[in-house]
Amino acid sequence: MASPGIRISDPTASLGLLILRLGAGGLLLFGHGWGKLMNYGEGAGRFADPIGLGPELGFALVVFAEVACSALVMVGLFTRVATVPMLVFFAVAAFIQHAADPWPRRELPVLFGVACLALLLTGPGRWSVDAWWASRRSRGRGAAARD
Repeated sequence: MASPGIRISDPTASLGLLILRLGAGGLLLFGHGWGKLMNYGEGAGRFADPIGLGPELGFALVVFAEVACSALVMVGLFTRVATVPMLVFFAVAAFIQHAADPWPRRELPVLFGVACLALLLTGPGRWSVDAWWASRRSRGRGAAARD
């Protein structure tokens, strides 16, 4: 089965990427993003504005990263693209918003950022929608070439 990104022939590597996607994406979605989404009206006006976008837009972008992008990462759909907003969010959180805070306050965004960076570099692995989609496209091209 074709996998976007690196060629992963070892099933345990794809299993590891699946666990990474489900773990990091699920923890971010359900541990952070879902609560923000459910209380969107309350959080938008009082959200921090570390890069000057305004609290409402900043909050919307964070919710997008924590909910939509996390869900995409979990299922392995547009995985590499979905990690980019997440990486930006984690970089802002760790190195701008919490720059003066002690390490324990910055550790979580750095940890999530490392997981997203790994997925950006490797791709989602063979057990993902991206890989399924790539295999369907390559089979379709093969059939068209035979006609």
